[in-house]
Amino acid sequence: MHLTIRQLRVFEAVATHLSFTKAAEELYLSQPAVSMQIKRLEESVGLPLFEKLGKKIHLTEAGRELHHYGRSIFRQLDEMEEVLESLKGISRGRLEIAVASTVNYFAPRALGAFSKLYPGVRLSLEVTNRQTLVRMLEQNEKDLVLMGQPPDGLDLEAEPFMDNPLVVIAPPDHHLAGKKRITLKQLSGETFLMREPGSGTRLAMERFFEEHTMEINKGMQMTRNEAIKQAVRAGLGLGIASLHTVELEVQTGRLVILRTEGFPLERKWYVVHRRGKRLSPSAQAFREFLLGERLREAMKDGSFSGKIIEDAPAASG
Repeated sequence: MHLTIRQLRVFEAVATHLSFTKAAEELYLSQPAVSMQIKRLEESVGLPLFEKLGKKIHLTEAGRELHHYGRSIFRQLDEMEEVLESLKGISRGRLEIAVASTVNYFAPRALGAFSKLYPGVRLSLEVTNRQTLVRMLEQNEKDLVLMGQPPDGLDLEAEPFMDNPLVVIAPPDHHLAGKKRITLKQLSGETFLMREPGSGTRLAMERFFEEHTMEINKGMQMTRNEAIKQAVRAGLGLGIASLHTVELEVQTGRLVILRTEGFPLERKWYVVHRRGKRLSPSAQAFREFLLGERLREAMKDGSFSGKIIEDAPAASG
């Protein structure tokens, strides 16, 4: 069997999008050129890699196997490139980071400060939900993942680098706003807006109320922090959110934090990767940036109020 890296890259694009048109757009090729590369690859493999059902294409069993090994090959090529670049120092390289949506409220600032230290490093930031982050860790897709509580059942290296307190938020005209101490009993009749199942915020919220044997009225379910904040402002219910995600709204009086018994829920943000993963020089530099003094310095020049952990010992996932 003879195949080329070019053919594999074209195949990976088609397999990822399950679309010849989208693959062609991503690779800046014509659709006939993409089709030709796939045809030559199938001839080399000796098996069909895609099948068309109706208007959609799907991977065949051979296609799924090639997709699996193709991702592994490209990860190895990326690692080889990083190792070779490391011989030149951290003046060049690539860094692919995936973060939870709550982390994205400060991640661009952190990456901006890191980029000033290492301007030659090419940065890639993907913001997604917890479920996708777990899949990325399972498949070792990214250099580093920044998230809340790391998942159980995976062999991970997880180090806390910043506190992530969860607070109860309400509109300014809510009848509990301004009270100095609110008991959980006073919340028992309130409706809470919910993040999607599997969200780290929702898991922490449900765990807290379960530990206090308190049933809550579940309102609308939403997948984004911004949607939760807007719904709370509209009076559709209370919300539980990371303090970092509501700072602007609290400062401008659009939302208030309820001083509730048991809150804030003390959580942390972690920098996570698979145990035994060989970090590239740029990934190692960013990890050290998060755990060291430079992140603290980067956060001093703005309104960021997050408390960065003073000592961040390594913790297993």
